[in-house]
Amino acid sequence: MSKAQQLLFVFFCFLLLAVVPSARAQDEDVVRVGVNLVQLNVGVTDRRGRPVTDLAPNEFIVYEDGVPQRIVSFEPTETPFSLVLLLDMSGSTLNFRTTLKQAALRFIDALAPDDRVAVVAFNDRTKLLTKFTSDRRKIAWAIERAEGRGDTQLYRALGYALELLTQEGKRRKAIVVLTDGLDTEMRNADRAASSEAQTDAEAIARLKPESSPLLNAVLDAADRQGVTIYPLALASGDPKRLPIAAPQITAIYTAARQRLQILADRTGGRLHQINRLEDLGRLYAEVAADLRTLYSIAYQPAGDRPRDGSWRSIRVEVKRPDLIARTRQGYYAR
Repeated sequence: MSKAQQLLFVFFCFLLLAVVPSARAQDEDVVRVGVNLVQLNVGVTDRRGRPVTDLAPNEFIVYEDGVPQRIVSFEPTETPFSLVLLLDMSGSTLNFRTTLKQAALRFIDALAPDDRVAVVAFNDRTKLLTKFTSDRRKIAWAIERAEGRGDTQLYRALGYALELLTQEGKRRKAIVVLTDGLDTEMRNADRAASSEAQTDAEAIARLKPESSPLLNAVLDAADRQGVTIYPLALASGDPKRLPIAAPQITAIYTAARQRLQILADRTGGRLHQINRLEDLGRLYAEVAADLRTLYSIAYQPAGDRPRDGSWRSIRVEVKRPDLIARTRQGYYAR
């Protein structure tokens, strides 16, 4: 090798050493940024409550703790969703399974053609009836064969649904869950916590619905993926049939419903109360319509704020006058 060739070889080695660490640093930075992105599904309406679906990215302003944030990605309302349809197949739904399934089929018919759906039935166990698919026949078949009885492990099923959604990558995500909200595991914990109460008011004061570890694990997982949760709340079964003392019944039922409301509020969804079974199909259709009016926005939190578990509030504004934006309230920076 000549001296000139040796010098050229040394030069290229030096260049390679300089470039590779830089590329690696860039890759690490991309990963870091991606992990810290906050995903939002945002609904916008006018003052009469009519959805507005023709907005551009530059018409949104996102605030975290009052500080404007830079939007790094934007999906219009027609972008497809991946969603999990969770069906409560515990003993409390035995008497109206036919109505439940007909309403779920109506919901599927109201979705956009490219939306992908996984159907999951739950009671004391969780069962995947079909993986994510846009094939309406497969989805309908899964709904028709949903059966079961027993206890209600709602929050375990929600955790399973969120794990399923991790397989769907960067697609927009939602969970629609039909349940009375009376999770057996939480009910037993609430019963123990309020066991010494003498009145309904005292029992309610002893329970803190928002402090449940199961609920908060679901909320944290939903935060990380930007999943919107829509609970459809069935009327619960006959309280007299539950092994619960009278002063505790109101508190336990109240706590169960409050947790469903927290699920909806924290994830940007809506809680729909089902007061009559004949309303079930209409409410499913309303959820499908709401999904078709959501924008998806992601932002990178400004500054080098520590992920110390503190609450970060989120607010979204629209530059057009008289329009109202709705999204999740915030997240814990864990």
